[in-house]
Amino acid sequence: MLGPSNANDLEIAKKFLEQNPDIETIEVLLPDINGVLRGKWLPRDNLLKAFKGGLKLPVTTLNFDIWGRDAPGVAFDDGDADGICLPVASSLSRVPWTDRPMGQMFVHMADLDETPYVGDPRVVLDQVVQKFKAIGLTPVVAIELEFYLLEEKRDSAGRPVHAGSDANADYPIGGQPYSLDLMQEYEEAFHEMREACETLGVPVDTLVKEFAPAQYEINLHHEDDPISAADHAMMLKRVIKSVARRHDLSASFMAKPFGDMAGNGMHVHFSILDDAGNNIFNNETEEGSEALMHAIAGVQSTMVETMAIYAPNFNSYRRFQPGSYAPMAPTWGYENRTVALRIPSDDYAATRIEHRVSGADANPYLVLAAILAGAYDGIVKKSMPTAAMEGDAYSQMTSSLPVYWPDSLNAFERSQFVREYLGESLQRAYLASKRQELNEFRHTVTRMEYDAYLLAF
Repeated sequence: MLGPSNANDLEIAKKFLEQNPDIETIEVLLPDINGVLRGKWLPRDNLLKAFKGGLKLPVTTLNFDIWGRDAPGVAFDDGDADGICLPVASSLSRVPWTDRPMGQMFVHMADLDETPYVGDPRVVLDQVVQKFKAIGLTPVVAIELEFYLLEEKRDSAGRPVHAGSDANADYPIGGQPYSLDLMQEYEEAFHEMREACETLGVPVDTLVKEFAPAQYEINLHHEDDPISAADHAMMLKRVIKSVARRHDLSASFMAKPFGDMAGNGMHVHFSILDDAGNNIFNNETEEGSEALMHAIAGVQSTMVETMAIYAPNFNSYRRFQPGSYAPMAPTWGYENRTVALRIPSDDYAATRIEHRVSGADANPYLVLAAILAGAYDGIVKKSMPTAAMEGDAYSQMTSSLPVYWPDSLNAFERSQFVREYLGESLQRAYLASKRQELNEFRHTVTRMEYDAYLLAF
């Protein structure tokens, strides 16, 4: 459970300073509701003060829109008051990619009495995890992240440019998925990413070449601490983007950088353990247990209401197209990549759900909170899912997930489930931020509109 720093945390900070006498600055990392890292550079001499409650930021730092602007109706309600940034001692580490020695650490927001602030995505996830703990259960999660490697400079029209020999053609066809040769093109960058992850304790698993030109995926190991898993997903993004810059590249987790190519997803695998460490989804059959059915049903039934988290911005909805491996209905099935919730074929003890809806642009804390809250709700209510899909789910089901951003925001706003499990504070701030962002796109006339309509009528 999240809370104020204790004596052990303070000792960790003291030991870090002793072991790293060359570090003069520590980066303070506060993930906002967009999954963007905000924070400060903290002088070395102020680190211990931070562990004693001496580090503050405006609470509204968490609620900025994607351009870093205050959201209307949120910023001034409490006079734009400060909150206390409580350090996550286990995240204190050296930054592997900077030229000058630096440290870094995650923080979460608390009220001035050091009570965790309920609008902080990290705190929201913790509150969901505590519900499982209260009934003797522990979620185990693993996150997969897809991304593009791009040239640093865009083309003359402002569009991104693929990096790598699989994108040399004017109109590249296919991205050579699972190609070993293409991964070797950037072997130095990929090796540096892995080494940075090892330094930071980020448990990376495999690297694969994905379906589109210059698109890759890195997977993280399963963890029985969802907050740590979300921290590691955030840090993996930071590693990939930072190392790419050192190699004169840009890395992007944008959901759909290219309209006619595969989007970037964030797939989440999860199972649930009981007090004895047994997977409650496993009943020694291929079908899985009743608890598995309950969890599937809970995530299914809440998917529409939480779509605004899985697809958090204007571009996110471009992923959801027939045949795109981005599901368009809350379907499920065994070993089927055309559904929203896939049950991978594996050893019975590893029975799990793969949630395939989220984009790589989504906030991992909120994604895990929404998925796990849905599973919890289904388990405690003993809900039952629809029938498992076989074959091509796209051809059998009409789209029932919101494919337009305003629709998903409206569903999010109406949701009693969101209010109950994620909190009214998070719900209100998230809507204010996202609707402000949406209004900018509504007011912006695109080049395509000018080409189509300016002289046509």
